[in-house]
Amino acid sequence: MKSSDVRAKSDDELKSQLADLRKEAFNLRFQQASGQLENTARVRQVRRDIARIMTILGERRKAAA
Repeated sequence: MKSSDVRAKSDDELKSQLADLRKEAFNLRFQQASGQLENTARVRQVRRDIARIMTILGERRKAAA
């Protein structure tokens, strides 16, 4: 996911996507702990996507204040 894709979405869409990514990160951690995780790079992608969304939401919050 690119930051330009994230910026094109509304706050509600981003919050929904953030919740989905957090659930996915939770499931990936469990898979990793039990040794069932095949795509280890996905953990990093999800973490960075979460950070990207949170950064843009923070920027929007600052701009609104």
